[in-house]
Amino acid sequence: MLSAPSSASPELDRRESLDSVGDVLKRGAAPAGSANGATKPDFPLSRGIPKTTRIRLGLKDRLIFWLMVAALHALSLLPDFILYKLGEAGGLMFYRFDRRHVRIGIRNLEIAFPELSDAQRGRILRASYINLGRTGAEYVRLGGFFYRRLARRVSYNRLDIWNNLTPKYPGKGALILTAHFGGFELLPAGHALHGFQISLVHHTQRFLAGDALVTFIRERVGVQIIRKHTAAREMLRGLKRGDIIGIPLDQNAKRSEAIWVPFFNQLAATPSGFDRLAMMVGVPVLPVFIVRQPDGRSHVIELFEEIPQQRTGDRDADALVNTARYQKAIEEMVRKYPEQWLWTHRRYRTRPVSGTPSLYD
Repeated sequence: MLSAPSSASPELDRRESLDSVGDVLKRGAAPAGSANGATKPDFPLSRGIPKTTRIRLGLKDRLIFWLMVAALHALSLLPDFILYKLGEAGGLMFYRFDRRHVRIGIRNLEIAFPELSDAQRGRILRASYINLGRTGAEYVRLGGFFYRRLARRVSYNRLDIWNNLTPKYPGKGALILTAHFGGFELLPAGHALHGFQISLVHHTQRFLAGDALVTFIRERVGVQIIRKHTAAREMLRGLKRGDIIGIPLDQNAKRSEAIWVPFFNQLAATPSGFDRLAMMVGVPVLPVFIVRQPDGRSHVIELFEEIPQQRTGDRDADALVNTARYQKAIEEMVRKYPEQWLWTHRRYRTRPVSGTPSLYD
């Protein structure tokens, strides 16, 4: 399944030159090194437009895409001490002026931490916006020059947990349970840059040029994208052949896809398909989160033991118990590092009883 990666190569920076934008886009980017020391040139790009997008861009969207790629490469020339300051300033600006999402964030914090004062909740939300700004700075790094350097800023805690699963689940993959937490874009990218193949379920965006950009950035470091409209079939195939698939399970689900389990102090509509997939293939579910460190720039990928799955034969009852366990794992991380979670999502938008007044009015 996974084995301990070789350490980041000290030649990394010397190998990486200031390529032209065209060279960066045309090459098939592989991880800096794999677990056995070999690279894997199997993450194809087609002149900057990832092959797996399966999206036809019109002339206008294609032009916007190239302009955004060029802008990211230009911004990535800034030194870190400037780039991160710009990200933090952007986060603070949004905290000050993004009143709609600030109200949503405060409401979520009232639900999660009723014992805190308004000032305390405000400080958590402000820090969350700053974290998001830093994540934006890292996104520029991922999309521009020198993106492989980010591998040096991502380390692992308890990597042996992965290795111990190999004899228990021979030939099978694993589901990574995660959330929009810490420097969340660096979680799949960090795995890939350390030589681990990982797949990520991707929701196609309405803004097609932006969707192509997101996919380009993820695929260039070695993350395999699975489109949601083909997700079930592709994930089944991938898990059976030993793939590692990451799915954030911290956002609201549509009523037709939802199962209601506790998240903090409210029942939250949570996708039921996650547990069905785990049970169908018989793969482990491992909570994995990337935690931003006090310096604001380095990260630790925290791995936890697999979550026990109840299997009594009652599919609905088992799904309820298991999904509640998954949400509890996310809740525990958010309680420990509340300033690193994305509070501005309407997590409780879908209510258990149709017609119930919204919690966000």
